[in-house]
Amino acid sequence: MTIAEYISRLQNNPLFMDNVTSWQVVPARPAVYGEFPKTLDGRVIDALRMRGIQRPYIHQSRAIEAALSGRDFVVVTPTASGKTLCYNAPVLDAILKDEASRALYLFPTKALSSDQAAELYRMVQDIGADIKAYTYDGDTPASARSAIRQAGHVVVTNPDMLHQGILPNHTKWVKLFENLKYVVIDEIHAYRGVFGSNLANVIRRLKRICAFYGSHPVFICCSATIRNPRELAGEMTGRDMLLIDENGAPAGERHVVFYNPPVVNQQLGIRAGSIPQTRKIAADLLKAGIQNIVFGRSRLTVEVLVRYLKDMVRDPLGNAGKVRGYRGGYLPTQRREIERELRAGRITTVVSTNALELGIDIGQLDACVLCGYPGTIASTWQQAGRAGRRGSVSLLIVVASSGPLDQYIITHPEYFFNQSPEQALINPNNLFILLNHIKCAAYELPFEDGELFEGMEDTPELLEYLKDENILRQVAGKYYWMAEEFPQAGINLRSATDQNFLIVDITDPKKHRVIGEMDRFTVPMLLHQYAIYMHEGTQYQVEQLDFDDKKAYIRRVDVGYYTDADLTTSLKVLDEFEREPSGPIERARGEVLTSSIVTVFKKIAFDTHENLGWGPVTLPELEMQTTACWWILPDGLEERFEREPLKNAMVGLAHLLRHIAPIYLMCAPQDISVVYHVKDTFTGRPTIYLYDSVPGGIGLSDKVFEMENGLFARALELLTACPCQDGCPSCVGPAAGSGAKRTLIQILEELM
Repeated sequence: MTIAEYISRLQNNPLFMDNVTSWQVVPARPAVYGEFPKTLDGRVIDALRMRGIQRPYIHQSRAIEAALSGRDFVVVTPTASGKTLCYNAPVLDAILKDEASRALYLFPTKALSSDQAAELYRMVQDIGADIKAYTYDGDTPASARSAIRQAGHVVVTNPDMLHQGILPNHTKWVKLFENLKYVVIDEIHAYRGVFGSNLANVIRRLKRICAFYGSHPVFICCSATIRNPRELAGEMTGRDMLLIDENGAPAGERHVVFYNPPVVNQQLGIRAGSIPQTRKIAADLLKAGIQNIVFGRSRLTVEVLVRYLKDMVRDPLGNAGKVRGYRGGYLPTQRREIERELRAGRITTVVSTNALELGIDIGQLDACVLCGYPGTIASTWQQAGRAGRRGSVSLLIVVASSGPLDQYIITHPEYFFNQSPEQALINPNNLFILLNHIKCAAYELPFEDGELFEGMEDTPELLEYLKDENILRQVAGKYYWMAEEFPQAGINLRSATDQNFLIVDITDPKKHRVIGEMDRFTVPMLLHQYAIYMHEGTQYQVEQLDFDDKKAYIRRVDVGYYTDADLTTSLKVLDEFEREPSGPIERARGEVLTSSIVTVFKKIAFDTHENLGWGPVTLPELEMQTTACWWILPDGLEERFEREPLKNAMVGLAHLLRHIAPIYLMCAPQDISVVYHVKDTFTGRPTIYLYDSVPGGIGLSDKVFEMENGLFARALELLTACPCQDGCPSCVGPAAGSGAKRTLIQILEELM
């Protein structure tokens, strides 16, 4: 069945259409062309024409022109619009004109690095010149590394390898740093929050080393559509960036369908689950033979869906290769194999977290199903772009969960289609992150007296602090590294925590094997003792979690349930920076200390999702110092409302704010947390705290503080629009008791 026939069948299916809240058709878009700049080397133009590219798209033409004239720029166009040519053409031009020229390519994932390196190899072969382009990452054999350092014209790597492998060893990379003409940072919208704040500091260190060797490279950034690409690229590189956002690439017709699962309990407003509904839609696409990708928001969602769909297509020998899972935590060899199988068309359905959201070439998919709204408009369009990449008709189905954010988007499609995508926020000057990178910079090159790290006026104070801690030593006007350890090793760019836990399969007593990894903050939720850990649809039980050795030992099992743990968090204020009145509410921001502990886990049946029991979790408490903003509600609420209804209303408000805030912050829901206190020990009044779920904070709560009471107004709008009578999982959340909706509407109307 073709995708056009499948779309027609869906439109004529009343059972499906009854739950569709919006069906928009984004029309096909013709190409808009420019010209190759006259100064571009003719051999590059000839190679492109051999590949069928007679003229560049308008954004490619402007980007190549800017690069050749030495201008730093950011190009912002959708998925599959040919952004690769925007940097490959000027880089190859520079090397053809001067054999000593070098370029550095940075991609957020190894998968993307290897994918783009392959594209560059093909272009070099078409030119027929002796240009050497290599991927340099953790998988590069030791025997190849010295050759790359000496002869690599283009070094393709990721931020982690630049941070840990290249910058600390810059004396082995003299040819690269002396002749570096271009630095390419692709997919910059992926660098937000902690990862982006870390990368901005890695780039500061890179520029410092380039200046030492006498080079001043041009920065080329590429991004999917976000609201502030020029600002983000400028913060990332410390340069004034030219914005190129006129997209000249053609696109096929795209059908965007918003699907809201049916209500199964009218009184309580409970809807059918998004996972079973997604499973039903994905199973239908699978039966129709339409190659598709399903995105789940969490590892657990992905693994549950993979298990369901694999069971559908298993042959008599137990093989189910038509359905594969894909997520962080799988080993690199497994991920590369899945990407190859997708390109070859041997996989019909791949179920992925946002790990496949970035521009890896995974072939021609026709449909994309999202199990839950991804959290941002930018991510939704990025995931949608994985289908219809060759200009054909494509289908996107967004299946809403019961969460307030999902319900708001699914019932207000005009917000999604009319709103510009969200901002990406980074905070390179976060003290926790900045201090780590000043340590690394001092290890790489001694700081001179009076030298500022990218113009940071606090640099002398930070250097003095590190000297007092016996990490640096001041001799003859320079600060030298004197600690024994290698500072880069203890810094994980992708989180503000230390290294990951390894997951070891001990099913075969003779042969233990590592099958995955997980970050420290997720481990207590998913890898506590007796948890059911799922990997490519296979179930494992955690036999032992070794916190000191950072290993989890698991054994293969086959049980009819999965597990989900409960996290308990407490919070206390360490310092209040600022307090402002906002009508009857006061809002404040400052520094807080949070303590999190997992105490129990639930066993949940696969098919019915009923609770089969629970078990205790005994793990250490995790403490974190971070930034927060908080709203202090007026005195007298406790007298006017009884304690239980007020508590239920606060539960509902915290639930709403947690789900609404990511719309404005372009962060993942897990990047922030919200807690409430009916009578807070610090303020003495009912108080709601919103804090960054990152040590030291990355500026998300500061952004919320600046919004005054905007989130409260949006919460009231969402509450009054919800069709339920007395509160439901979609508005006040599953934990709020009866009467929460009425009480909360009354409170918010008074506060507004």
